Amino acid sequence: MAFHLEGLVAIVVFYLAILAVGIWAAWKTKNTGSEGDRSEAIIVGGRDIGLLVGGFTMTATWVGGGYINGTAEAVYVPGYGLAWAQAPIGYALSLVLGGLFFAKPMRSKGYVTMLDPFQQLYGKRMGGLLFIPALMGEMFWAAAIFSALGATISVIIDINVNISVIISALIATMYTLVGGLYSVAYTDVVQLFCIFLGLWISVPFAMSHPAVTDIGLTAVHHVHQAPWLGSINSLDIYTWLDNFLLLTLGGIPWQAYFQRVLSSSSATYAQVLSFLAAFGCIVMALPAVLIGAIGASTAWNETEYGVPDPMTKKEADMILPIVLQYLCPVYISFFGLGAVSAAVMSSADSSILSASSMFARNIYQLSFRQNASDREIVWVMRITVFLFGASATAMALLASSVYGLWYLSSDLVYIIIFPQLLCVLFIKGTNTYGAIAGYLFGLVLRITGGEPYLYLQPLIYYPGCYPDENNIYIQRFPFKTLAMLTSFFTNIIVSYLAKYLFESGTLPPKLDFLDAVVARYSREHMDKATLVKSDNIVLNELAPVNPRHSLTLSSTFTNKEAFNYVDSSPELSNTEDD
Repeated sequence: MAFHLEGLVAIVVFYLAILAVGIWAAWKTKNTGSEGDRSEAIIVGGRDIGLLVGGFTMTATWVGGGYINGTAEAVYVPGYGLAWAQAPIGYALSLVLGGLFFAKPMRSKGYVTMLDPFQQLYGKRMGGLLFIPALMGEMFWAAAIFSALGATISVIIDINVNISVIISALIATMYTLVGGLYSVAYTDVVQLFCIFLGLWISVPFAMSHPAVTDIGLTAVHHVHQAPWLGSINSLDIYTWLDNFLLLTLGGIPWQAYFQRVLSSSSATYAQVLSFLAAFGCIVMALPAVLIGAIGASTAWNETEYGVPDPMTKKEADMILPIVLQYLCPVYISFFGLGAVSAAVMSSADSSILSASSMFARNIYQLSFRQNASDREIVWVMRITVFLFGASATAMALLASSVYGLWYLSSDLVYIIIFPQLLCVLFIKGTNTYGAIAGYLFGLVLRITGGEPYLYLQPLIYYPGCYPDENNIYIQRFPFKTLAMLTSFFTNIIVSYLAKYLFESGTLPPKLDFLDAVVARYSREHMDKATLVKSDNIVLNELAPVNPRHSLTLSSTFTNKEAFNYVDSSPELSNTEDD
């Protein structure tokens, strides 16, 4: 039992170190800024997250347990290989596009959450509707990586899966509960360092194991299995493109990403952070790719793992911890395990905080309790952090298809939220009618396309579909991208149609029951869920902001660049004469 005891001690020491950093960051938050903006400090860190910490925390948001485990699995699985390991390039491009096109308008306008511009333009109802897929994505993602962590720990130190999941979730929830974004950001720095060091230390030991063939040879030649570089069949190219676009474009509209963007000290910093994180994603994927290649190059019958190999045992998703355990020395495998658990917690805490931030601000405050005090919002966030953390843990322990649910919810983020975000930021004239129509069209097209992970048969059989071993039809046609484009163009067409019908007098004003066309252009006073006065947009479009009286005043979001950016907007130019 010495082996298992030592592994348990290593995990406990690591978790205690992470908890200590999280509590220290919470103490730092408590002593930063004024009491009046405590809720904003929890959500966006007081908007004074610097370049170094911001770059680490944004990278760690994507480099999670699913990222490194999934990349290693894709490289290892015969017939797929590196060609199908899309996450590193997909997420890196997602961050680059986010930095080029989305970070500056979101940060310059002083939003607090990703849903703020939707509620400003489309109203409270639409903000609530968009909260649903955003919440599902964050919650199922947290549950999926908690589930992966439990299985990983149980492989190496042989403890009960449920216990490891519960303890990991408690640690992540505890420091998020007390410190908000500050705790998440500073623990991300430690966790990212552990991931990088732990995996890179493990790679040379695993590669030098006598049962491992030269990975340069197995990359292009069939030795123990198909070459790990992989290939893309002509029949699968549309599926590959569909999945790649989902990762690249669907990776943008996540609160976990925009929370980092909005916490940066300026719009330019937000862009730079995105580019740094894109580079970090590529670098952090390299050891995972090598571990997957090592797994594909190993004669497993010559190791303690024995026969059959992990693929035959249907343990391909656990190839990373299996390589750590059976191809590395004992103490090295424990260090690698710490890296894996670090990766999981660095993503789980972000998802839990993102979900609670959107609920407390966009649902509780802006929809129901517009006059709620800052202290009340803080307590709502703390309660929802605990509730969402407990819910994600319960799903990880009880749901048999957590990954299937996450795949479906991440598809909804791509199909519903991404086109809505494009419209709200870049397409003038869209309104609530178009947003609702686009939402419904995208949702229907996605669900009717089926989901193999949930054993959901399609209702629409696109060209090229075929049944799998469970007689569930698989779509080769890029129907997810089709659904996204349909949602996007439906929003625009219906918005302009509604605008024309009301403004031309074809439809009477009383039929504008959503107040999206007639009332939008006639009333001057707007409720707190939208814009109070257009000239306040330079500070914060949805809530008053108290500037920080500290050494970081110049780096807060009330910067010269924000004024210049907003003043150049044609929508605001007519207010300067008021």
